[in-house]
Amino acid sequence: MNKHIKVFSGSQIFVNRLSQLLNEIEVPYLVKDNKEAGRVAGFGTLGNSIDVFIYESDLEKAQDTIDSFKEEIAEEK
Repeated sequence: MNKHIKVFSGSQIFVNRLSQLLNEIEVPYLVKDNKEAGRVAGFGTLGNSIDVFIYESDLEKAQDTIDSFKEEIAEEK
């Protein structure tokens, strides 16, 4: 059974961009939106509350893309 690992946590805009990049290299991913889950449950969350997970077995394939993405957003901050 494949294990999911968290590769990014951030805003919806950044998560959308990373999702697009992962789609381009055909790496399946899972988005966990803690902010929306908290809103629905009646309490809120702060900060980087949207997480992106990929299968551990896909990490090697996705690593360069993830690293490039993180460098890209670091330049914007």
